[in-house]
Amino acid sequence: MTPNGSGSRWTRRRVLTLGLAPAAVLACAGIGGAELVSRGVLPGRTVLDELDGACSVSAPPLAFPPPGPSVDGTFYSAARRRTVGYTIAYPPGHRPGDELPLVVMLHAYGGDHASALAGMSPAQAVALKPGGRPLAPMAMVTVDGGGGYWNPHPGDDPMAMVIGELIPRCQRLRLGRPPRRIAAMGISMGGYGALLLAERYPRLFAAVAAVSPAVWTSYPQAGQANPGAFASAAAFAAGDVIAHAAALGRARSGSRRATVIPSTRASRRSPAPCPPGP
Repeated sequence: MTPNGSGSRWTRRRVLTLGLAPAAVLACAGIGGAELVSRGVLPGRTVLDELDGACSVSAPPLAFPPPGPSVDGTFYSAARRRTVGYTIAYPPGHRPGDELPLVVMLHAYGGDHASALAGMSPAQAVALKPGGRPLAPMAMVTVDGGGGYWNPHPGDDPMAMVIGELIPRCQRLRLGRPPRRIAAMGISMGGYGALLLAERYPRLFAAVAAVSPAVWTSYPQAGQANPGAFASAAAFAAGDVIAHAAALGRARSGSRRATVIPSTRASRRSPAPCPPGP
């Protein structure tokens, strides 16, 4: 199946649009939660509820014009204590060295920087033309985060890698430097990670998109689904994105947040709606 082929499953229904700046939007799409479906935590059909009402409606398949350039590389991460790979994708008509807003895309469980988006490359994602109209220019970066659900583990801290190493590296390349904004997004495990980053650093991330995020309501539930998701009960409590959802309301002025949450068989309580941005 090719992204723009006759069998494409990418439609505007799978695209979440959120604000990066008054004149800049991000469109992203994904089929997430495969690892949770296989573990019996998520139902086979993903149900997306866009909490602020900005989710797109059904429409013809998305168009994929010729993408812009991509740059692949590696760096040694002190936070992860290993070498990680990354990809930076630029929109059509732009190239390395241009100043652009930045989207940090976090991969799902079992993925890496090369497979962060299901069925499309980062360059295709920032070249999308929903409704036949091009997106506002923005860059997207993906990176190897391992399988620890983007939260700190002994000897491996992918969250610190994103905040202290990946984003500064991108900013040195003129991506996401003020006044240009930064957004976080992810699919499944990456959706959880995107929410976690936005809650921990609400003044750094102007927007967050979580596509079918892997979210649990208790540490035993998380451990049953994936024993390696959290290092301890204390780590789960610190990274409970439902309990700490109010932090999403502390965004810097002018931002708008959009969060996608699926229904799950494992949930015993409904996620509290995240507060809207200003």
